[in-house]
Amino acid sequence: MIKQISSIQNPLVKELFQLKEKSRLRKKTGRFLIEGKREISLALKGNYEVETILFDPSIITLESINEMLGPKGFEIVEITSDVYNKLAHRATTEGIIAISKAKELKLSDIKFLSSSPLILVAEAPEKPGNIGALLRTADAANVDAFLIANPKTDIYNPNIIRASVGCVFTNTIGMGTTEEIIQFLKMNKVNIYCAAFVDDAENYCKQDYKEATAIVLGTEAVGLSQKWLENSRKNIIIPMQGEIDSMNVSVSAGILIFEAKRQRGFN
Repeated sequence: MIKQISSIQNPLVKELFQLKEKSRLRKKTGRFLIEGKREISLALKGNYEVETILFDPSIITLESINEMLGPKGFEIVEITSDVYNKLAHRATTEGIIAISKAKELKLSDIKFLSSSPLILVAEAPEKPGNIGALLRTADAANVDAFLIANPKTDIYNPNIIRASVGCVFTNTIGMGTTEEIIQFLKMNKVNIYCAAFVDDAENYCKQDYKEATAIVLGTEAVGLSQKWLENSRKNIIIPMQGEIDSMNVSVSAGILIFEAKRQRGFN
């Protein structure tokens, strides 16, 4: 028998609503919510441990869920539209939510298959939309890892999952302090190129990214910390021809990463 929940006052519903809203609870419990068919499918592809599936039968059928998930032993819970609307984050909805265990995303768990990995690093990104866009850029370029230094926002924030269109689950992600990530890159003999508006910065097109490379970007408001600039092989800049001197961080990341991909023959 499939479990059914009809009341928004149900203790589980209250707990899941808090899980959706509060980063502190997600970190404490090690669990988070995933909404949408594509996002859940990508989480499973990324080897996330999904525990429970909740669905609104007025939007999606049990047959569709079984077809999507295959013969996996999930707990499946049927919920009413009122309960679903309480838990759903998006205005456009697909009627399905999963409860999943989080990953620790430790640097020590990252093992590079290539001798010349291409890595995207973001220091202290805070806006979920920007983080999601950076994840999509990392996915599009098929980078070997996306590293976040001094993270300011919970990676399992519903807005990041939404903005990344679920590729937060399939990218190889690592987190740590700036110092930890610099040490990790040096240990793996990765050349560091910092995108920075500083006096010694050179045109990004004049660099050689064919060896092990990390492209590092800071926030639009603050830029990169001095620690990164001190450990950079070369500080690089995208020449601007308009009236302003900066672009959105994900746009900059795309330009820089795909120049590295171009040099590598898009392999």
